[in-house]
Amino acid sequence: MEQRVRIADIAEELGVSTATVSNVIHGKTKKISDETVKRVQALLEERQYIPSMAGILLARNDSRIIGVVVNNHEKYEGKVLEDAFVSASLNALLFELENAGYFMMIKATQDWSEVERFASMWNMDGMVLLGFCDSDYEKLRVRMRIPFVVYDGFFEKDKGICNLKIDNFDGGRQVGEYLRRMGYRRALLLSDNDTCVDAERMAGFRAGFSDGETDYLEVPMNRAGRYRIYQENWERIRACSAAFAVSDVYAAEFMHFLMERRLSVPGDMAVVGFDNNALCETCFPRLTTVGQDAGERAKMAVRALKRLWNGDGEPMEEVLPVKLIIRDSVSKLYHKGRDGR
Repeated sequence: MEQRVRIADIAEELGVSTATVSNVIHGKTKKISDETVKRVQALLEERQYIPSMAGILLARNDSRIIGVVVNNHEKYEGKVLEDAFVSASLNALLFELENAGYFMMIKATQDWSEVERFASMWNMDGMVLLGFCDSDYEKLRVRMRIPFVVYDGFFEKDKGICNLKIDNFDGGRQVGEYLRRMGYRRALLLSDNDTCVDAERMAGFRAGFSDGETDYLEVPMNRAGRYRIYQENWERIRACSAAFAVSDVYAAEFMHFLMERRLSVPGDMAVVGFDNNALCETCFPRLTTVGQDAGERAKMAVRALKRLWNGDGEPMEEVLPVKLIIRDSVSKLYHKGRDGR
């Protein structure tokens, strides 16, 4: 891993004090010669001292605007801001940023080039990126001179990017362990992919489900396609006594499909989701799920941006714990006929 450049390294190489470098970083250059300012700025840029260069720009142009970019993934079918997880995240971020004295601007896109253009167009102080699971974060970090934090990024820890995750693996593990305790032995896993966050959730489930059997059903990213897959795989579905969907939306939708087929939840099949969004309390039966705290993650985002602005430590990965929220969509199995089918 490449060692992070420190203020002391810059100062030593230029033969100036660390105070001089720090003052240039924060725009306090009245008592520093123009030549020295240029030398310091040039070396900061050359050494890719990202938080420091962000501090320079922020000191000159403090817009108080934080851009939030959401991945307008095809699975949202053009309604990304209506998604319960996305809307809960944006709601929490809005109030945390306002409390910190900042304004929030939102953009939905799948195009990475739009992220950089969005930031520069509005002279933003920082950014929060939601829903991207790509390798382009590192390129963005090099090109952009403002700090940004990522929700649930999927990359190695040493990429120099501030990644705010939830414990997806542990959430899946808690579900798997709970279903085994409740007597289930064969479970269906529902997801539109087996990568990134969804892969972690399902891997955790398999670990927690221990000696139980699992069947993975990959479903399309559009609702009509998912219903078609459920119909085509009806026998596989009936061979299971429980289902774990990687999102509450998929779980609630699957429950609706089962009830259309005259099956009861949890009487004929238990169903568990992930995220604990608002629909979990309003659907019937109320959905057992894994809870994540949107408000706490918004606080993490604001704290992380402040650290990056101030140059206090290097970007880091932070993991927010999750917990199983037990409701009505799972019941104890008391007779043998149901758990193996």
